Amino acid sequence: MRAMNPDAHGPDAAPTFGPQARRHTRPVDIGGVTVGGGAPVVVQSMTNTDTADIDGTVKQVAQLWRAGSELVRLTVNTAEAAAAVPRIRDKLAMMNAPVPLIGDFHYNGHQLLAGEPACAEALAKYRINPGNVGFGKKRDSQFATLIEFAIKYGKPVRIGANWGSLDQALATRLMDENHERAVPWEAGRVLREALIRSALDSAGRAVELGLPPERIVLSAKVSGVQELIAVYRELARRGDHALHLGLTEAGIGSKGIVASSAALAVLMQEGIGDTIRISLTPEPGQSRTNEVVVAQELLQTMGLRAFTPMVTACPGCGRTTSTFFQELAQKVQEHVRARMPEWKVTHPGAENLTLAVMGCVVNGPGESRHANIGISLPGTGEAPSAPVFEDGEKTVTLRGERIADEFVGLIDSYVERHYGGPRPD
Repeated sequence: MRAMNPDAHGPDAAPTFGPQARRHTRPVDIGGVTVGGGAPVVVQSMTNTDTADIDGTVKQVAQLWRAGSELVRLTVNTAEAAAAVPRIRDKLAMMNAPVPLIGDFHYNGHQLLAGEPACAEALAKYRINPGNVGFGKKRDSQFATLIEFAIKYGKPVRIGANWGSLDQALATRLMDENHERAVPWEAGRVLREALIRSALDSAGRAVELGLPPERIVLSAKVSGVQELIAVYRELARRGDHALHLGLTEAGIGSKGIVASSAALAVLMQEGIGDTIRISLTPEPGQSRTNEVVVAQELLQTMGLRAFTPMVTACPGCGRTTSTFFQELAQKVQEHVRARMPEWKVTHPGAENLTLAVMGCVVNGPGESRHANIGISLPGTGEAPSAPVFEDGEKTVTLRGERIADEFVGLIDSYVERHYGGPRPD
């Protein structure tokens, strides 16, 4: 919530702190996961397997779910993919991985759902792109068919407009209208308006067809940071539908992470956004789960949710010529993330634990005291000892070759003492 002095504009007004109050949106139930309505921002992801490959898709969905993805989207583009969806759902259930599945439809969704009604029933939500649901006179009837399936099976839909597949008829009409303005808008603004209108007008049509507003999530994705911020501010201003945030085609590696974080952080700081996906291009050999980790870390660093203990670690400098503190920071982060699925059940609250791994005496003791548990390693020329602090108090000094293992053991002991006991029902 935004903290503010009652005399907000006076000389003694307190500066604002923290994100603005969440924008009011309608809650949408997606297979038991609530998106919007004040619920915590939901993390979702998407597979990159061939959905017709049942075993490969089940394996990846389970990996994404175990990493923390609360919803997982699948490509449904062929009859074989549609036929596979119920079997994927059933296998996941047998693995005790009951993650809601979202079907991503383009061009032929109306045909696939008609041909495979079991797919329509198995999915928790349908994603419909108004830019390519159909063309010309077929567009309205094919869109209506998809909405009718959603109504029949009680499913929510995401109406997801996209910069790369914008409804060209709508864009052309708005361009023509723009020419009639006394002061025409610049072309970029017209295209942003077309994207916004594509989502909003399609949502309005879905409601006219009988789909309750409480079963609609909207998105309007672009690949530019400033464009995305502008589009979602307008979507938020014009309605109360739950919003799915994501920078489309964000990119690979640090570029994709930075661009997505820059755009989504601004919007969520303004209270905009109910579910997020970080659309990263995986680097060769990289796990698809990385997009889930980035989404979680973005929400956690902003103070919006907690998923796993996070490690504060110094970047290193000329005082820290050893790489040991870097290796320890990595080991600690990997350890707590690996333990978190178990701790989530047996040690509720452990996700809020704060940790510090510091490399020298300059900031080490101070940062370690700020954390629940922290260690200050010796820098170049310092005494070969590493004091450990718990909740601001020095508890032990570690020395020798087993500092890493001993410190990890101290973390486990701290979690056991402070967060022991199953989560109450």
